[in-house]
Amino acid sequence: MAIDSRRDFRAKNNMNPVRVEHKLALNKYEVDREAHIRLKEEICRECELRACLYVCPAECYKLREGKVSYNYEGCLECGSCQISCGKGAIEWSYPRGGFGISFEYG
Repeated sequence: MAIDSRRDFRAKNNMNPVRVEHKLALNKYEVDREAHIRLKEEICRECELRACLYVCPAECYKLREGKVSYNYEGCLECGSCQISCGKGAIEWSYPRGGFGISFEYG
């Protein structure tokens, strides 16, 4: 089905595409007191690329006052941050049992 015909089909059948933000809002988080992400700040400080700021789909990593900070509570547990960090500054593991994210849409 071509893109235009998909749009026509959705419009004709009163179907609107669901935005990612709306799907993420349906997920349930059980936040643990123990962080499952840790930054090795001495290594992180020397990183120029800072790929973690761009690859995290939940935007858990932010640049504040020239320093990378993170918020593990909204993590989608994909591991992209650890994979993208070429310096090994991110220690990532799954949260303890019973904690973390429960996806509504698989």
